[in-house]
Amino acid sequence: MPRLTPFDAQVHWLSAKIPNDTFLLFGFDGVPDDLDAALAEVRARAAACTELATRVGDAGGLRFPAWEPTSVTARQTVVHEPADHTWRSCLDAVVPLIADQLDATVTAWRLHVFPAVDGMPGATGLGTIAVLQISHALGGGGRTSLTAAVAFGRHAVLPEVTPWRVGPARLPLLGVRAARAHRRLVADTESGRVPPPAPLRPVLRTNARPAGARRLRMVVRSRAELARPTVTVGALSAISEALAGHLGASGEDPSALGAELMIAKAGPRRAYNHFGSAGIGLHPDAARADRADLLTADIAARRERAAHPAMVAEAMAFAATPAPLMRWGAAQFDPDVRVDAVTGNTVVSSVNGGAADYSLGGRPVVLLAAFPGLSPMMGLTHCVSGIGDTVSISVHAAQSAVDDVDAYVARLEAALDGY
Repeated sequence: MPRLTPFDAQVHWLSAKIPNDTFLLFGFDGVPDDLDAALAEVRARAAACTELATRVGDAGGLRFPAWEPTSVTARQTVVHEPADHTWRSCLDAVVPLIADQLDATVTAWRLHVFPAVDGMPGATGLGTIAVLQISHALGGGGRTSLTAAVAFGRHAVLPEVTPWRVGPARLPLLGVRAARAHRRLVADTESGRVPPPAPLRPVLRTNARPAGARRLRMVVRSRAELARPTVTVGALSAISEALAGHLGASGEDPSALGAELMIAKAGPRRAYNHFGSAGIGLHPDAARADRADLLTADIAARRERAAHPAMVAEAMAFAATPAPLMRWGAAQFDPDVRVDAVTGNTVVSSVNGGAADYSLGGRPVVLLAAFPGLSPMMGLTHCVSGIGDTVSISVHAAQSAVDDVDAYVARLEAALDGY
């Protein structure tokens, strides 16, 4: 069986230090007439999907972990029956699931189902929530939302992964090439041909170690309401306004507010985790129209720098790193280390789920959301997710970062309403 790419193996190993399962929420309009039969159909499709009929085989030692075929069992679809079936209560019921991380060497995914949900956005009556919990070694929300869509009945071929075909024997040569390319990057930066690296941001309350109650919330809008000039930029501008207002009311100085934005890499997909993080300014003091231009320019600058040949050379050298060295490096990572400056004061990622062309037991999908996890230096994350013409902005917050999450979400809704 194919081995995990070095990028995906590192994600798998680091999950022992910082839990990183991906959580995707799918909302379906209505309740299947026969939920057991509907879930059996999902499992049958998953069994026919290579990426879902797999687990991580990791014997340690000198080799990278490998993907091993495994059967899909009924234990991977769990139906929850909370005492309160309201939308808010079901979101609250997802929080403890995030703390119960998967062992990808046993099973790489699990589907949590909440039927007969009252008040779910997009539902004409009662709705059904299906929350996919999946190992991050199989990718972030962008990749795994496509994998899940296949399990829910979409007829599609998943984007191919073509890993670098390099081994440890080539590491010295690739290391030399990467060093040369880096010197060229430095020269290109100094001459102004390439944008400089993003500046670090002062830590704020949102960067405190997550403590206290954790909450999940969502704001749902039509795609047309956010596409100014793009959905991502529109969402970032509203997050900037809401978060700066909330932090300012708490006595923080949000003038240098920034976000850690997840950006897909250009070129062929070399791993399931085919993205990187980039720091951008949120420009809370700018007028709305100006802020959109500044956000667009920041994102373009991050993409331009990421496209420099030095980044490709660095990635190739990383892919040639021997498994024992990479395994040792992951083991040395200390999640308790604190820093004085950060890439961003919140994380913002995005998931494009494509067309609303699948269902659960005949009930059409109307909602998609993802909830990026919290980490020792990040107590507030967001994700902008789209399915069909519906876009959601999810909020995952610890009390230490956002003392009143509903007040923050109210600010976010007001900011969106103002566009």
